[in-house]
Amino acid sequence: MQKTAIFSSLGLMFNMRIGFGKDIHCLKEGIELIIGGVKIPSKIGSYSYSDGDALTHALIDSLLGALALNDIGEHFKDNDIKNYKRSSIEMLKEVKKMIDNSNYKISNIDTYICLESPSLKEYKVQIQNKLSEVLKISPSQISIKAGTNEKMGEVGNSKAIECYAICLLEEKNG
Repeated sequence: MQKTAIFSSLGLMFNMRIGFGKDIHCLKEGIELIIGGVKIPSKIGSYSYSDGDALTHALIDSLLGALALNDIGEHFKDNDIKNYKRSSIEMLKEVKKMIDNSNYKISNIDTYICLESPSLKEYKVQIQNKLSEVLKISPSQISIKAGTNEKMGEVGNSKAIECYAICLLEEKNG
């Protein structure tokens, strides 16, 4: 029996929503590499109209998707001068306000960063803590995974960073 049916038979109802996000950016020399709001020491960084934080962009897309509010491009247009070099963490704070104004709260987030170099092993906890601080949830509700593309494709040749995020929102009164 599914969880919803069990709770329903007990007279309890709840609603959950899942959102998925993906982002990819070119890597170029002389640009800062920012992942999840954390500056990562590197000779190459992520090129974008904003600060190029591909992980935060994927996370924003997953949260907006779970709320059925379309995608990052509809809320933070890349032809709007106020978004030029804008902090993706500031955009995430705006999305957090949208969640707070909805009938949902974040249950958990799972992310994956695909980057050939540098290694993110020592930065995953920093990224997790930064995102939990911004979203006002426990670090235990956020998973940060990182891996390479085994030297294949644009990511594997250190020409791009690709990030994925999935989130689960649950009804506040559920």
